Formats: sequence, C-alpha cells, structure tokens
Amino acid sequence: MKLTKTLLLAGSMAALPALGFAQDAAAAPDINPYIFTTLLFLIGGFLVFWMAAGFAMLEAGLVRSKNVTMQLMKNISLFSIAAIMYWLVGFNLMYPGDGWTIPGLLGALFVPTSLEPVGLDAADAALDYASVGSDFFFQLMFCATTASIVSGTLAERIKLWPFLIFVAILTGIIYPIEASWQWGGGFLSEMGFSDFAGSTLVHAAGGFAALAGAIVLGPRIGKYKDGRTVPMPGSNLALATLGTFILWLGWFGFNGGSQLAMGTVGDVTDVSRIFANTNMAAAAGAVAALFMTQILYKKPDLTMVLNGALAGLVSITAGPLDPSLFGALWIGAVGGIIVVFVVPMLDKFKIDDVVGAIPVHLVAGFWGTLVVPVYTEGTSFVTQIIGFAAIGAFVFVVSLIVWIILKGIMGIRVSEEDEINGLDMAELGMEAYPDFSKG
Repeated sequence: MKLTKTLLLAGSMAALPALGFAQDAAAAPDINPYIFTTLLFLIGGFLVFWMAAGFAMLEAGLVRSKNVTMQLMKNISLFSIAAIMYWLVGFNLMYPGDGWTIPGLLGALFVPTSLEPVGLDAADAALDYASVGSDFFFQLMFCATTASIVSGTLAERIKLWPFLIFVAILTGIIYPIEASWQWGGGFLSEMGFSDFAGSTLVHAAGGFAALAGAIVLGPRIGKYKDGRTVPMPGSNLALATLGTFILWLGWFGFNGGSQLAMGTVGDVTDVSRIFANTNMAAAAGAVAALFMTQILYKKPDLTMVLNGALAGLVSITAGPLDPSLFGALWIGAVGGIIVVFVVPMLDKFKIDDVVGAIPVHLVAGFWGTLVVPVYTEGTSFVTQIIGFAAIGAFVFVVSLIVWIILKGIMGIRVSEEDEINGLDMAELGMEAYPDFSKG
C-alpha cells in the first residue's frame, strides 16, 4: 500500500512540469501564421523579381540587334526606379489603412515606407499577417512588373530619359492609386470586384499605359508601308524563349504568393492548387497558339507560341484558385487564341507593339478578369466589367496626358537617323553584339 502511494506521488510530481508546459503553450501566441506567411511573401517576391530578368531576355530577343542594349538598360533601370518610387510614395498610397486622403479613392500621400525595428518581439508583431518588410518586398515586384510591360511595346524608337520619367510616375503614382481601389480596400473592393493576382490591376494596367504611349509615339519607321505590315524579326529567339520560361517560373510566385497566407493546412493547400492551375493555363495557352498558327499560317509561329503561354498566364491570374485543372486549361487556351488574332488586328490600326505586350497583357487581362465569375462565388460579370473599365480609363487617360506632356516638353522619340542606326549607339554609345556590327 505504501509502495502504491509512493508511486502515485512520484507520478504526480513528474506530471507537474508537463502540465506547466501545456499551460505555457496554451498561453503563448500562435506565431506560425506570421512566420509562414512572411516566408511565402519572401519566396514569392524573389520569384516575381526573377520575372524582371524574364522581361529583359524576352525583349532583348524580340528587338533587332541594334536595339538590344537599350532594352537591357531600360529593364534594369525601370526596376530600380520602381523600387525607390514604391518606397517613397507608392506603398502607402496603395495600402493606406486608415490613412486615406480621399476615402476609397486616394491613399496616404507622401508617406515613405518604414519597417519594423530590428529584433522585433513577438508581442509587438502583427501575428495574424506578415512582416512589413516581406509585404513591401512582395508588392514592389508587382509594381515593377507593370512598368516592364510598357518597355517592350515602345521599343526601338523611344528616348531613354522620357521613358524613365514616365516609369517614375507610373510606379510611384498611377499604379498605386488604381491598385488601392481593389487591394487597398478602395471602392472597387467594396463593390465586389475581384482580381486575385492582377490580371487587371497589373497586366491590363501596364497594357493601357503601353497603348497610350504607342499612340503618342507612333510606329517604327517602315513598319507599315503601302497598306501592308512589314515584318521586323527579332535578333535572338533563343533569348526570347529563355525569357518566356523565366516569366513562367516567376508566375508561380506572382499567383501563389497572392494567396497572402500560408499558416494553415487550407492555405498551403490552396497555394499548391494555384501553382497547378497557373501551370495548366500557361501550357494550354502555348498549345492553343501552336495549333492556331499552324491552321492560319500553315506553319507554327514560335513568337506567337511564346506569347500564347504568357497570355494563358495572364488569363488565369485574376482567378487562379477556384477553377479546376480543366477550368484553368480552357481559360488559358482562350488567352492563347486571343493573342493570335489580336496581334494582326493591332497592325491594322497601325499600333506598333514590338513584343506583343498589348494583346498579352491588356486583352488577355480583360478576358481573365471577365471569366472570374464562372468559378468564383460572390462575383458578377457586371462588376468585373465596371472594375476593368474604371482602372482602364484611369490608367489610359492619365498615361496619355503624361506622354503628351513629355512629348511637348522634351520629345519622346529619337531622330529618324538615330532610329535607323539603332538606339544602342545613338542613346548609349555601346552595342550588345559589337563583334557582329558593321564597324
């Protein structure tokens, strides 16, 4: 009997520390959502950053060799300018919280981004979300992507400095304002507009800015002659293909990171679903363009297939979570078909888009935004159209005004002689392929 009591007492004493640990664990906050969502933003952010390299390679491959250095210069410069402008004004203009200047329309003006202090304590962190640094880093990549879209359309005839001034305005003011209407809790968000990862807010917005610039800038010399379109093949289709694969890779971060949470089983499973749907839409867009060009032109067109994959990606970006894999397939396939028909349509209007960015990002962006209600509950076709029209009108009109002002003040187009000789030597004094130049 004494032995039994002794054993019970010893067992009780042994259990006391475990009970204490259980109580401490119950009292401690759950830091997993904060840690894993922060990690999602960082991983997604550097994947989207890699898209900057994709745009650079795609554009370098699709312009003529005499303009390759200029495209590379524009791409590294625009990303760097976007980073500074988004820190200086863009982030808090886009995500004002309670600091709206005009509620639902205009965020916090002239408020630079600030990060948490070094060695932040868990008690002082927003444990239901993520670190400010990771959020800022992730969202910056979307801002820079918007500017990258403009670069390719206006290639081979625009001056460097007017373009970079426009980039500063686009990334610091235009993009953050329109994106705040949805992602910052503005009036489109309250209306019920849905754009999961930016078919409209990023891609169509960049397309509208590019369209305004192309109209003001005009086509390249010799592009349209005697009522026909003169082909101007790019310098390196290997680079263009590499750029497309890099963009495809980066898009997993673009769409997957837009889940904005990875602290639960449901969230991380949804991220994997988004990855799978994103990949399916890209593949379907490429295959659709492959078959369509074979049917229409009797031979497959590699540049159309590359843009078909990108159009498939843009098409699924507004709603990558809810569709089934088959849903992602047909949504992406329609995007690839859109590109094949819209590229020659732009040429009929004499809108010279060197890399096909307007069909890929603007038109496929509209398609992706429009199709969201097919799979996403609580959305409507009317609201989707209203949201797209509001963002498109704002970005196009403001961009058009900025381009016209830049044209009047400093000129945006190089001289005819410089355009014929190439912007590499005229604007930069260096060539991408000096061993193959006439000199």
